[in-house]
Amino acid sequence: MKKIQILGTGCPKCKKLAENAEAAAKELGIEYELVKVTDINEIMKFGVMMTPALAVDDEVKSAGKVLSADDIKELL
Repeated sequence: MKKIQILGTGCPKCKKLAENAEAAAKELGIEYELVKVTDINEIMKFGVMMTPALAVDDEVKSAGKVLSADDIKELL
């Protein structure tokens, strides 16, 4: 099972990234857990300075932009 983490404070961009990540995982038919990391201290532990950010299995894949579902599929 993949652990997909959305790092952000819950802004509209963070929500859109979460939607796109969920869509990508469903399209690929993979088992996943979507985790929203909203605590700024937790986000900083990832070394992320710009949100929203996407991490897969605790590894940051993108920061500071909203990836499309197609872009996320390539990362998964």
